[in-house]
Amino acid sequence: MRKVVKSDRDWRDQLTPLEYEITRMGGTEPPHCNLYLNNKEPGIYHCVCCEEPLFSSRTKFDSGSGWPEFMQPILQERIKEIQDYSMPVKRIEVKCNICNAHLGHVFDDGPPPDHKRY
Repeated sequence: MRKVVKSDRDWRDQLTPLEYEITRMGGTEPPHCNLYLNNKEPGIYHCVCCEEPLFSSRTKFDSGSGWPEFMQPILQERIKEIQDYSMPVKRIEVKCNICNAHLGHVFDDGPPPDHKRY
């Protein structure tokens, strides 16, 4: 599997300040502000850092959280899941397996059959 590795300066030059804060620093954008939250068009959602296709609109759903959510990635090997102890409760962080960009977290309260919410 290919890997994309860039210097911090290169990421800062490529990304907007908000994209950098989220993907490289593990930040969270404000809920209900995402450009793709209410998007109903069919298509593929790519990593903003490396353009890797990660999620399909076929698995997109709205749980009311304020962020775009998916039941599963296109291919499990395109993402990696890491235990995150940064909050009082353990979470599972999701990162792009190509460029290590922070994508969010996965939860077990999604729709059947797997009940996953990425």
